[in-house]
Amino acid sequence: MAYYPDWLGSTFPPSKIDFDRFHWLDFAFAVPDSDMTLKWDDPGAPELLTELVTAAHNTSTKVKLSIGGWTGSKYFSSAVASHASRSTFVDNIAKTYYSFELDGIDIDWEYPGKKGDSGDHFHSTDSANFLSFLQLLRAKLPPNAVISAAVETTTFASNNGEPMTDLSEFAKVLDWVLIMNYDVWGSSGNPGPNAPLHDACNNSTQPDANAVAAYDAWTSANFPANKLVLGLPSYGYLSSSTAERLRTRSMSPSSEGDGAGFITAVSEDGGSDDQVQFRNLIEQGILVRSAGSSIDSSSPKFVGSGGFERSWDDCSDTPFLRSASSGQVISYDDPESLAMKAAFSKGVGMRGINLFDVHGDTDEWDLTDSVRKSLI
Repeated sequence: MAYYPDWLGSTFPPSKIDFDRFHWLDFAFAVPDSDMTLKWDDPGAPELLTELVTAAHNTSTKVKLSIGGWTGSKYFSSAVASHASRSTFVDNIAKTYYSFELDGIDIDWEYPGKKGDSGDHFHSTDSANFLSFLQLLRAKLPPNAVISAAVETTTFASNNGEPMTDLSEFAKVLDWVLIMNYDVWGSSGNPGPNAPLHDACNNSTQPDANAVAAYDAWTSANFPANKLVLGLPSYGYLSSSTAERLRTRSMSPSSEGDGAGFITAVSEDGGSDDQVQFRNLIEQGILVRSAGSSIDSSSPKFVGSGGFERSWDDCSDTPFLRSASSGQVISYDDPESLAMKAAFSKGVGMRGINLFDVHGDTDEWDLTDSVRKSLI
């Protein structure tokens, strides 16, 4: 599984996707408006979604529409606040579902009962109202339509703000939840791992934000393991930093490949801080292929270049790149770290893996294939 964002239309059209590698793709995003209708941030999104569905259905790949996102969750709370608003919202979602011949709907509300992006509406009754909305949506869509939700590593907020301890009613109406195990630490002068597998050293300042802790939290709240999908990133975070290790972490020896000169990394928006895709690290010459195995963290498939050294954070089981010459640190995931998280998900009986996003991988699908091999 993977997300396909609407901003990829010009740079990575559906024709570039190897659909045989994916069972599901989530088209992101449609956004709830104040009147409970769905709007598109990109005017070309409807045409792109049609193109994606047509191409996917020519294979065996299915497509869900993801609704919301970090910047698109402002009106969720008001949309589900009453039976009347829920009914209108569900009707509009159903119209979109049928109009685009979709296979499912993904609700990415960030976050019920909690503050998300600036200006987002939230209320203590959000999670209870969210359940009522999902029950109504389940009744409105056909039985074979999949309904999923993108969620935090912790469970939904109860009316007192604490994580819910019983999600069994949610499990009855959701086919699965996608645990967004990424963005744990972003860009900063004291960077941390983007997508930790675990807190192996018991020293994290966010002990609930890792794959192992998320699995424990959701299954302990009566949400079945086989309805959990682990979300993984195909991007990392570039930070202006002189740190020699990730915050309060231990690390394994570094590795560096051959590369001429020193490189100053830039993020996706051209700056010195923010997200950077795995493919972009290769395009900038910061990562180069080696003779590694892609299943051994000490013998990686990609090593640092251009003044960047690749090190391994033993506490989170993720790699990071450091350049003393440019004063930069990049926390990211690679074939080795993603394979470890995929192997964990399989070992505990989770449903699978979802990558955000499909474009961050290499043209050879190194990240996707490392995950697929670990799930076999």
